[in-house]
Amino acid sequence: MKRVAIIGAGCSGLTAIKCCLDEGLLPVCFEREDDIGGLWNYTDSAKYGKGSVYKSCVINTSKEMMAFSDFPPPKHFPTFLPHTYVLEYFRLYAKNFGLLKYINFKTAIESIEQCPDFEQTGRWKVAYHSVITGQTVSEVFDGVMVCSGHHTHPFLPAFDGVEKFHGTTMHSHSYRRSQQFTDKKVLVVGIGNSAVDIAVDLTNTASQVYLSTRRGAWVISRKGFWGLPADAVANNRLLFQLPRNVLQWSVEKMANFNFDHETYGVKPTHRPLDAHPTINDELPTKIMTGKIKIKPNVHNFDDSGVVFHDGSHEKVDAVVFATGYSYKIKFLDDSIVNINKNQTCLYKYMFPPHLRHPSLAVIGLVQAVGAVMPISEMQCRWYTRVLKGSSTLPSVPAMMTDIQAKSDHNNMYVKSQRHTIQTFWIDYMDEIADEVGCKPDFKSLILRDPKLTLHCLLGPCFPAQYRLNGPGKWNGAKTAICSGMERSLAPLKSSNVLPKNAKLVDECSRDICITIPKGLTSYFLLLFVVFLLFCVCLV
Repeated sequence: MKRVAIIGAGCSGLTAIKCCLDEGLLPVCFEREDDIGGLWNYTDSAKYGKGSVYKSCVINTSKEMMAFSDFPPPKHFPTFLPHTYVLEYFRLYAKNFGLLKYINFKTAIESIEQCPDFEQTGRWKVAYHSVITGQTVSEVFDGVMVCSGHHTHPFLPAFDGVEKFHGTTMHSHSYRRSQQFTDKKVLVVGIGNSAVDIAVDLTNTASQVYLSTRRGAWVISRKGFWGLPADAVANNRLLFQLPRNVLQWSVEKMANFNFDHETYGVKPTHRPLDAHPTINDELPTKIMTGKIKIKPNVHNFDDSGVVFHDGSHEKVDAVVFATGYSYKIKFLDDSIVNINKNQTCLYKYMFPPHLRHPSLAVIGLVQAVGAVMPISEMQCRWYTRVLKGSSTLPSVPAMMTDIQAKSDHNNMYVKSQRHTIQTFWIDYMDEIADEVGCKPDFKSLILRDPKLTLHCLLGPCFPAQYRLNGPGKWNGAKTAICSGMERSLAPLKSSNVLPKNAKLVDECSRDICITIPKGLTSYFLLLFVVFLLFCVCLV
């Protein structure tokens, strides 16, 4: 049995363990903390090299869209999960599939190197240090899955005069709660998801919050038409068949329908699909009430505050830099995985193309307009089949051509370190699913089950669609797909509140049985038609 070293026990590491077990491989997971969850394992203080979330953090993808494909979240969980619920979902997943016994906690990776016989065997030597034993040990593995995440090393751009500033400065990686900024004037630099979330959170205690942005952003609400989860409505197969310009225009109109971006001072020069969107529901209200003031890019700092590019000066007590992250894998030599200014050279964002044996893969180093959990799971399903020999990679020239094509594709996005690994969720999921052999076959499905086909094409592209056929087929996929929206909205109704003494979840088993709501397919057809009419009316 081949042994696979898995680095990290966050969302990617957990599904890596499960996928190894599904393919008859022996996983050995190394986690430097004392618990699972990675980024979503909240701690009161930040740790360098570990992803982190703030106290008020709520995930911006709905629970059914962020779910692993064969493990729906508990029905009573909120539609959008606060970080404590995300971690609890991971705990349920780990318990349900018996993953914890394969994890070595408090164990940090020192180095990963090719074995002397790598050209013949594809094996790796992994050196790790155990806090529990106090020893550093080296072991040989047949494969390595790097699941350590990419929100771990804060990136701080150089700002003129910042060393003169007498106030408090921190990166958003270190931000935890707003109480330490009570009655202070705070500047947040950036307008990504973390920046806006933190700015909104700070308004609860700070006397004034300023939000500085270089180029603005398209701000999207978590809720779409009629309060439905916007990501579930948007990640629709039929919708993404529309021309890109039509999609650009539609998103722009919907964003401005919520609040006019130019009037509120956040309108960017780029189109909505040319950059990662910012998802927040409260920013317009905070701007309207004066609690957040939008400012242009920072020009320089002085001892009392900041000068902006429009010449204005504001005195501030503290600055939070929400300026993103540098992608680093410190335990791997650059000759194996080279990352330059967040630009990678990985086949399908996973495999180093130059290695003779595809026995090492980076999991989760991709950013889509959608949740990373199902993406990581799909990557793990593919990697384990490659290592097992059930799937093969193309030639090095073919892989390099694909890498270049993805680089050219990313030229459509705004030039920044953030968009070097950007992709569309459905496109990328289908691409990897095609390699696994589990991409939905709608031509065949429509003959066998027309109603399910309509759910898949007209409704949200729930991750369970990738369990309908092929390796890893799951008998509960149909019910998970057909009831996904019902389950997503179930906690909004008071009758669905979980009794005090009820088990946390009894429906989250592999053989889950869910009632298919009547008329949901027709509902999504109506939704799509109304959407198109809405767009036409706005012309």
